[in-house]
Amino acid sequence: QVQLVESGGGLVQPGGSLRLSCAASGSIFSLNAMKWYRQAPGKERELVAAFTSGGSTNYADSVKGRFTISKDNAKNTVCLQMNSLKPEDTAVYYCNIRIFAVDFWGKGTLVTVSS
Repeated sequence: QVQLVESGGGLVQPGGSLRLSCAASGSIFSLNAMKWYRQAPGKERELVAAFTSGGSTNYADSVKGRFTISKDNAKNTVCLQMNSLKPEDTAVYYCNIRIFAVDFWGKGTLVTVSS
């Protein structure tokens, strides 16, 4: 059974930073398959950051240069460092992993960017 638990969300002012964490347990196989998504109110869920099969990283255009995805294999944790936050980054952030064509999701953590 795969479990993903996000943490680190909260209220932050524009220009501020937050660090989200996703703790993974179960048959994960590889943290390289982990991704971060977000869903803003009234909008569809969108991919924010992911690792590529070559070991690099991919980001949505809207967060490039501001967000960084990283992993700690020893702790089975994937993080999302978010800097220079904007009000439009307000959303519930989810971590995801697809294993054998099955998507597993955490319950999400809310990030609110507001003054």
